[in-house]
Amino acid sequence: MNPEPPHPDWEQSLPGFARRAEELLDAAEQDCPEFLPGRERALAAFSVAPAAVRCVIIGQDPYPTPGHAMGLAFSAHRSVAPLPKSLANIYRELAADLPGEAPLLAGATADLSGWLAQGVLLLNTCLTVRPGAPGSHSRLGWQQLTIDALSTVVERSVRDERPLVLLEWGRHAQKVGDALPDGPLVRRIASAHPSPLSASRGFFGSRPFSRANEHLTAHGLEPVDWVRSLLDPDADHATEPA
Repeated sequence: MNPEPPHPDWEQSLPGFARRAEELLDAAEQDCPEFLPGRERALAAFSVAPAAVRCVIIGQDPYPTPGHAMGLAFSAHRSVAPLPKSLANIYRELAADLPGEAPLLAGATADLSGWLAQGVLLLNTCLTVRPGAPGSHSRLGWQQLTIDALSTVVERSVRDERPLVLLEWGRHAQKVGDALPDGPLVRRIASAHPSPLSASRGFFGSRPFSRANEHLTAHGLEPVDWVRSLLDPDADHATEPA
C-alpha cells in the first residue's frame, strides 16, 4: 500500500515545498532510476501535518538495502525480517525503557507508521539513496529542504506554545538540531546513534521514549503510544500484560 501524499499544510507553511521536492526527486531519478525508497514513498514522512508534529526523530538517509526503505527514518517495510540492525537496537532500548510493555514487542513489525500517525515525524535529512550506496544522494540538496521543514515545525511549536521533542541520535542528528531555532517548550534529547557501531556508547540506557513522554505530558499533551502502535493488527497478542 502506498503512503498518503504530503499534507497540503506543508506547502502553506513552506511556500515552494512541493516544487522543490519534485525537483529533487527528478534529480534523484536522473542519477539513478532505481533510487530508494522510490518516488511514491520518498515523501512519506510529510503525510503528517506540521501542526500535528509533537516529536521528531532525525535520521540521515534511507536504508540502502532494496526492499527495506519505505520513506520514514529508521522504519522498514512491515514484512522485513530480520529487522535492520539499527531498528533492532531501537526496539531493544524501547523494551528496556518501557519494561511493562516489553513483552508486546514480540509482535512488533519493522514498520514505524504507527508512530507517524501519532505525530512523530520520522525524517531523514536526505530522502533518497542509490541501492547499496549509503550517502550517495547526500549532495543532491535534500538537506536544505528537510532542515527548512524542521525549522517550520519548531517555529510553529514556539508560536503555538506547544511542546515539541527532538530525538537526536548520533552526531549528524545533533548537528541538525544545532541548526534549528530554539524554543521554551522544545526539548532536545540527544544520544549516540542506534547503529551497532555506536549503540553501546550511549544509545542503550538513554531512555528516549519515556523522556519524550515526560516532556509531552508535563505540558498537557497525551503520551506517544510507542509500543502498541507497532503491533501487527493481524497477530495474536497473547503476551499483552495485565
